[in-house]
Amino acid sequence: MKSPLGMAHRITPGLWWTLSLAVALADQAIKYVIEGSLSVGAVVPLTPVFNLVHFWNTGAAFSFLADAGGWQRYFFILLALVVSIGLALLLRKPRAKLEALGYSLILGGAVGNLIDRSFRGHVIDYLDFFWQSWHWPAFNLADIGIVGGAAMLLLSSVLSPSAELDRGR
Repeated sequence: MKSPLGMAHRITPGLWWTLSLAVALADQAIKYVIEGSLSVGAVVPLTPVFNLVHFWNTGAAFSFLADAGGWQRYFFILLALVVSIGLALLLRKPRAKLEALGYSLILGGAVGNLIDRSFRGHVIDYLDFFWQSWHWPAFNLADIGIVGGAAMLLLSSVLSPSAELDRGR
């Protein structure tokens, strides 16, 4: 019996790698536009709950380790490189589509932020959602890829039985 997410049709790794590249390139294109059109710290209100911003993040999610003195840049570069290589290799093997989609989105997001850290020394964040005086930390398309990919992996693990369980039936 096939899983609802199906492994019936083998999708080549090239498709998943291309999706990852598209996420990273789209993220970099938006960051290029933000860099060229908004000064650092700029806030452009667009709706009652959303601003377009230009912020620098030298840390990780929620600015974790942002004030660590500089070593964190190299730590996050190394971490992103290891994770990216691991995910690219993982995508070489057949996977359920939702699982492969999750890995692809995480890979694209990791590469998008890796490029920032490597060449800019910081990650550019440009999306700022808020409600009244409460602001979610600013983020970018690469972050959406990482979080969306993690959500796909969680969904995949809930919707498809594990290989071990399948073998026992």
